[in-house]
Amino acid sequence: MRAHQIMTRKVISVKPDTSIADAANTMLQQHISGLPVVDDAGKLVGIISEGDFIRRAEIATGRKRGRWLKILVGPGRAATDFVHEQGRKVSEIMSPEPLTVTEDVTLEEIVKAMEKNHVKRLPVLRGDRLVGIVTRANLLQAVADLARNVPDPTADDDRIRNRVFAAIEKNDWGPIALSVTVRDGIVHLSGVILDERSRQAAIVAAENVSGVMKVHDHLCWFEPNSGVYLYSPEDEQWKRAI
Repeated sequence: MRAHQIMTRKVISVKPDTSIADAANTMLQQHISGLPVVDDAGKLVGIISEGDFIRRAEIATGRKRGRWLKILVGPGRAATDFVHEQGRKVSEIMSPEPLTVTEDVTLEEIVKAMEKNHVKRLPVLRGDRLVGIVTRANLLQAVADLARNVPDPTADDDRIRNRVFAAIEKNDWGPIALSVTVRDGIVHLSGVILDERSRQAAIVAAENVSGVMKVHDHLCWFEPNSGVYLYSPEDEQWKRAI
């Protein structure tokens, strides 16, 4: 399997001049742990993740160094830390020049890159253009598919997958971090919905795509106000059966 077969295609991103508060709220509202940063031309210039919010002045977790350690690290490092802890824009705390992969890279290569570089997500590029992102959640879904003895996708499956994405993502009710896998015309939908009515809409949209034989629902429901997170009825039934 390759990156384009498991990646999330509808990538939520921010601009370098997006405020820290807006980036944090986007991550919370969209139920994601990282955001690619793109410039006005759509070029990937960085990535921001939960780890970038750990050392922040707002929560009084800035680095505290003794006098001698300050001398050892020098004023340059202290200045960098200050910007990271006090910066108001995404560009001031993001990781620049993030590690990326292409659409055709294998899952084995993706896992090796994640382990070697200690990252949880890899933006997927087509030339200079951001076309997707592969996260640990995408890899988890691929493992779940294999656990159900789902065969590798064919070229026809890839075409069906593209059409399912197009049918769902054009709608306002589309799931967050939508993931679609197709094997022998059987579609597996994963992602997060904020309204239960979106579940049936997504299933119907997929069923109406030519070549789709059956649709499996793995969409999780998340209620932002209460924080309640529920698996799909199909997955709950599957878990009880194993």
